[in-house]
Amino acid sequence: MDSEKYLYTNHLINEKSPYLLSHAHNPVDWRPWGPEAFEKAKREDKPIFLSIGYSTCHWCHVMEKESFENEEVAKVLNDRFVSIKVDREERPDVDSVYMAVCQAMNHSGGWPLTILMTPEQQPFFAATYLPRESRGKMPGLLQALRQIADAWQKDGEKLRQAGASICQYFTESEKARRGVSGENLWPDEELFRQAAAGFLQSFDEEWGGFGPAPKFPAAHNLLFLLRFARKNQEKTVEYAAARTLFCMMRGGMFDHIGGGFSRYSTDRKWLIPHFEKMLYDNALLACAYLECWEQTGAQWCLWTAKRIFTYAFRELTGQEGQFFCGQDADSEGVEGKYYGLRPEEIEQVLGESRSRAFCIRFGITEQGNFEGMGIPNLLQEKTPWIPDEETAQDCEKLFAYRRDRYRLHKDDKALTSWNSLMAAACAKGARACLRLSSKDGVLGQCLPRAKDNLKFIKDHLTDGHGRLLVRYREGEAAGRGNLDDYAFYAWALLEMYQTVLDADYLEEAVAVARRMAKHFWDEEAGGFYLYASEGEQLIHRPKDVWDGAMPSGNSMAAYALCRLAALTAETAWIELRDRQIGFLMRQVRDYPTGYSFSLLAMMEAAYPSRELVCALPSGCGKDLQRKLALAANDGFTVLVKTPQNAEQLARVAPFTADYPMGERDRFYLCEGGSCRKPTENLEEILP
Repeated sequence: MDSEKYLYTNHLINEKSPYLLSHAHNPVDWRPWGPEAFEKAKREDKPIFLSIGYSTCHWCHVMEKESFENEEVAKVLNDRFVSIKVDREERPDVDSVYMAVCQAMNHSGGWPLTILMTPEQQPFFAATYLPRESRGKMPGLLQALRQIADAWQKDGEKLRQAGASICQYFTESEKARRGVSGENLWPDEELFRQAAAGFLQSFDEEWGGFGPAPKFPAAHNLLFLLRFARKNQEKTVEYAAARTLFCMMRGGMFDHIGGGFSRYSTDRKWLIPHFEKMLYDNALLACAYLECWEQTGAQWCLWTAKRIFTYAFRELTGQEGQFFCGQDADSEGVEGKYYGLRPEEIEQVLGESRSRAFCIRFGITEQGNFEGMGIPNLLQEKTPWIPDEETAQDCEKLFAYRRDRYRLHKDDKALTSWNSLMAAACAKGARACLRLSSKDGVLGQCLPRAKDNLKFIKDHLTDGHGRLLVRYREGEAAGRGNLDDYAFYAWALLEMYQTVLDADYLEEAVAVARRMAKHFWDEEAGGFYLYASEGEQLIHRPKDVWDGAMPSGNSMAAYALCRLAALTAETAWIELRDRQIGFLMRQVRDYPTGYSFSLLAMMEAAYPSRELVCALPSGCGKDLQRKLALAANDGFTVLVKTPQNAEQLARVAPFTADYPMGERDRFYLCEGGSCRKPTENLEEILP
């Protein structure tokens, strides 16, 4: 970091966000989002310059170096604007509102997000990265700032009117998107087939993935395809998902040295990534690889999932049980420098013989494949290959060398929503461990990691009233929880319940879902708002439905409601599930491939269900717990009633009070709305 940077200190200096703190010594007089900044803008009659980004964003770093560390840019901003910095991961509500503005105005979006708006927060200009000076047709930041500042001074009312018009557009668009809330819409197999066909139409059979470069992993798309294939015996669809997972694992987007996946691939082959690594990508991809292994038996899927967990536990885990957000793409200001290796470096670490074998296997050449460096890959492997023990040891040696060679910035805040995704992935990893009947290795760590993380969320990211908070860092939690926090946390709790069958997790999931319904549900038109009714009200209160880089809060809420309805049989959850499915149908039916996690939820509701209630007078032993946990992977919804949890279970699933506790274990199975005769032999149900 340039020493001159410390000549300045602005209003971000007391923030906790690593992203905001990285700008605390800019000459720009940055302020955090809040009343003080808006009051200053009103008092001085200045427009607001809003910049939104995140800590591991490569182009955010570029714009900071070019513009926000530049004194000429800082003078214009300080004299003629009030400048606000927002970490999109801490304030997804603010980011969502203004990203929608950028996409509406420019038909594209991304980060860094650049917004100019009135002191009343009404936007009239939106862009993403802007160079300091104009480049061809791309306007420069300085030029744009001066022109807008002059326009504000000459006729600020015109810009205010433009901002008001944009806000009115979103208000009217939201009303139009609501549709007719009374429509009786319900998903069917044709909708799922239409979605699967849409993915197959853009499937790249040679290199995997869907559509041209850049290619994003979008694990929830693959999860949908896998489950659709399993329910309908569609081998072509299963192949497309498995082929994509295989090709991603072969490429350089997968870190063959340290494990885990980068954000996306810049090319068709998954070879050269955008090198930032994010917790949420890796959590969702772990789920996809585990599910593909369970479905196909492919050992390379299990191996890849293990390498994701190895990465997450080694690089992104804190001492309090939290998971950190991610790691930067840049080292010493150069994207990908941390990951690139040259043959002479590998020889220095491994010796001549092993280095030669390693370079041949992983495609490392003198010419390199990325700016003179080599990104390890297995593109020459046409069939799955899992490293042998000697190669695995080579990778560990190179990992230690790479780690000591350059520093890689880590965003060490913990987000409730992203932590919940990894907790859910760990719960699934723990079930994989049960399937293997082994606690050895990284899968054996999944259950304690999940328990520790869910305890961390409850202890550190929940206020005294049971409401969730957004982020935690250095002993401080902050921010009112948004829909994603509640929905993702509920999902993690439900996944954990199906793994360990501890009613505490089910009871907590019910409590979280009740708060979600109370504070986010739109009683008039259905669907959940992004931020709570009791929170700060922005210029627009959106309902995110599109499943982009992550599942939307609405799709995850639907999934959790489907699980709760099946587990509890409570009318309130069944009715809320049905209304949420109807709301999603109004959004999904015209373009289902954009809503893959919503489709996962809809399949939970539309296909015949299998509910298994176990009345166990002597409790649930380890062998029985293993069988029941694995049943959850095979499509069963499992409830376990014991003398110890009977009263607790009756609170969340009242129907279980009618199940007698005799002297011997008894199992009750219902399928597709009808119940079988109870049995004392579980093998009749789970052969």
